[in-house]
Amino acid sequence: MTATVDATAWETRAEQLTFSGDALIANELVPARSGEVFEKRSPVDGRTLAQVASCDTEDVDEAVRAARKAFDDGAWSRIAPRERKRILLDFASRILDAKDELALLVTLEMGKPIGDAQGEVDAVAQCISYYAEALDKLFGEIGPTAPDSLTLVTKEPAGVVGAVTPWNYPLLMPAWKLGPALGAGNSVVLKPAEQTPLSAIRLGQIAAEAGLPPGVLNVVPGFGETAGQAIGRHMDVDVVGFTGSGEVGKLFLRYAGESNMKAVWLECGGKSPNVVLADAPDLDDAAAQIAAGIFGNSGQVCNAGSRLIVDRSIGDDLLDRLLAATEPWQPGNPFEPDTRMGAIVDETQLERVLSYIDAGRGEGARLATGGNRALADSGGYYVEPTIFTDATNRMKIAQEEIFGPVLTVIPVDDPDAAVAAANDTTYGLAAAVWTRDISRAHRIARALRAGNVYVNTYDRGDISLPFATFKQSGIGIDKSIHAIDKYVRIKTTWISI
Repeated sequence: MTATVDATAWETRAEQLTFSGDALIANELVPARSGEVFEKRSPVDGRTLAQVASCDTEDVDEAVRAARKAFDDGAWSRIAPRERKRILLDFASRILDAKDELALLVTLEMGKPIGDAQGEVDAVAQCISYYAEALDKLFGEIGPTAPDSLTLVTKEPAGVVGAVTPWNYPLLMPAWKLGPALGAGNSVVLKPAEQTPLSAIRLGQIAAEAGLPPGVLNVVPGFGETAGQAIGRHMDVDVVGFTGSGEVGKLFLRYAGESNMKAVWLECGGKSPNVVLADAPDLDDAAAQIAAGIFGNSGQVCNAGSRLIVDRSIGDDLLDRLLAATEPWQPGNPFEPDTRMGAIVDETQLERVLSYIDAGRGEGARLATGGNRALADSGGYYVEPTIFTDATNRMKIAQEEIFGPVLTVIPVDDPDAAVAAANDTTYGLAAAVWTRDISRAHRIARALRAGNVYVNTYDRGDISLPFATFKQSGIGIDKSIHAIDKYVRIKTTWISI
C-alpha cells in the first residue's frame, strides 16, 4: 500500500493489525514482572489499542543483564564489522518490507498522517543502512611516537547503552540512537515513550528476525519515573542517549552523577526562530516553508520553527501570505491521503498546547488564526494551526517550548535586533535566516547560536550531516559519522619495540 490508498482501506487494515504490548528482552516477548499494564489509546479517535507492560526497576535489571551478557559474550560486540554490517542491512531491508505495518502503528499510536508515517519508516531504514555501510570503512590511528614504540589509538564499543526516546517520531528517534550504538558493537536497552511503545516493540522484533543475537536490543516500555529513571541510575549502563524535554534531560545528568558517572547525551528541544529580513527572497516560498516548519507533525518537532522574527517593514505582507499558506494545514483524519496535519499525541499534550494558547491571549498577543481544539467529535485530539502576532520575545509563548502547532510572530526593526531576539532564548537547536544578501546570510548564520542553521529554507537535513545542539538544547549530536563517537571509548595502546 501507499499513502494514496483511501482512508477506508487504511482503516480496515488498521482494524486487522495485531501487535504486542509486552517487553522484548533477549529476543523474547515478556510481560512486566509486576504484571502491571497501562492502557494505550489512539489519539486519532480515542480507541484502545493495547494493554502495555508497565516495566519498572526489575524489568530494567533483567534487560540490562541480558544486554551485558550479550556484550560480554561477544556475539555482537566482537564480530567483524562486515558481519554487523550484513545483519544491519538485513534489518533495514526488513523495516522496508514492513513499511505499511509500521506506518500504521505510528499513525495509530502517535496520530501523524499516514503518508508522513510512511516517510518516517523510509528514514528509519535509511538511517540503519547508513551506519551499516559505514562500519567497514572506519579506521583507527597510529600515534606519532619515536621509532622504539608503536602506539595505537582504537575505538571500542562502550558496552550497554540505555536509549530513552520521545513520542513525536516513535521509530526515527530510536533509529538515530540504534544505528550508531549497534553499529559500534554495543548492546542497547531501549525505553520508548509511554505514549508510543508499540512501534518500538515491533522494531525490536524485526531486529531479532534480522539476526541480532539475544540481548543485543531490548525494549522495555514503561514510564519515565520508573523505567526511565531505572536506566538512568543503573550501575551497569555505560551510556545513556536521551531525546526529550530539558527538565527530564537534567534528571538524567543527576541520575548519572548519583550512580556510576555514565556518559549522558541529550537532545532537549528548542524554540527555533525563522529570521526573515526585509530583503528576503520569494515571500510566498518563505511563507510556505514557515508554515510547514511549525505545522508539520502538528508542531510536535524538536526543531519546529515556532518563532517568526520578521522585519517590521514586511511583516503585514508576510503575514497575509502566511495565513494563506496555513489553510492546507487544517487538521484532518490521519488516514486520508491528503491530510497534512494529524492529531496531538494524547489528551495531556492537547491540554498543554491549549494552555499555551490561553497564555498567549492573556499576555496580549494578537490571535491571527486558529486557537481552538478541532474535530472534538472524532474522539481524538486535534488543534487548529494557530498564529499569534504582535508578540514580544519575553512572552511565555515566545520563550517556552509548546510542542504544538502554534507560531509566535515577533516584529523587529533591523537585522541586529533580529539576531538578538533569535539568540534570546535558553535553547539553541535550530534557526533560519531569509535574505538575498549572501554576505549577510553568512554573517548572521555565524551569529546565530544554534546547532542547525538554514538559509532561505527551513528544516532541511540528511542522515550524513550532524544534528547538533547549542545551549540547553542538549549535549552532543545525532546523525552522521560523528554520532558513533558517543557510543565508543577511545583506547591508547603503547607498545615498546
